Amino acid sequence: MKNKAYNQLIVNTIDFVKLTLQNAEAGHDWWHIERVYRNAKSLASSMEVNSLVVELAALLHDIADPKFHDGNENIGPDTARKFLIEQSVDEQLIDEVLFIVKHLSFKNSFEFDSQKPIEFQVVQDADRLDAIGAIGIARAFSYGGFKGRPFYDPDIKPQLFTSTLQYKNSKAPTINHFYEKLLLLKDQMNTPKAKEIAEKRHAFMLSFLDNFYEEWGEV
Repeated sequence: MKNKAYNQLIVNTIDFVKLTLQNAEAGHDWWHIERVYRNAKSLASSMEVNSLVVELAALLHDIADPKFHDGNENIGPDTARKFLIEQSVDEQLIDEVLFIVKHLSFKNSFEFDSQKPIEFQVVQDADRLDAIGAIGIARAFSYGGFKGRPFYDPDIKPQLFTSTLQYKNSKAPTINHFYEKLLLLKDQMNTPKAKEIAEKRHAFMLSFLDNFYEEWGEV
């Protein structure tokens, strides 16, 4: 059973994240964090992991997403570190959590060549599961609307990104995002349970796209 200090740290972290993200874009708000947190705990439940690292990283992984902070890649890890220090968290545990926060995102995967600790794999899968399926579709269009991007432009073809910079500089329509990221995630899951869940969500996105093109008049 988790001790009182463990539980209090999680409660404090949840309160901190809720307050920090209270005005966040809908696809990256507290409810996104809550779903990732729930996914991560579910994936970790049958695995040998440091559950505190998993839970803290899941809660803090989007505490200051660079795309809402002028591309600043340091603000998220710095914000998480400051909070964890204030909570008197052990330095080694902080380093393990921040390793996940720094390298978790899809855009950073292009240049990531380190080994993935099992805790990293769990949180990454939990985050990526929230990027696909019905909620993934809703999040994609929420962010596209937030950035003022069109749903679709038949003249703008999807790209195959090979670097973080290419990905970050893209301003493509939301439908392109399916081919540039979302439909790629099924085959990038780390854990068996996440792979199983991803199959169903991937199929739902394919069905959505079929219907989208039919209604657009392209079929």
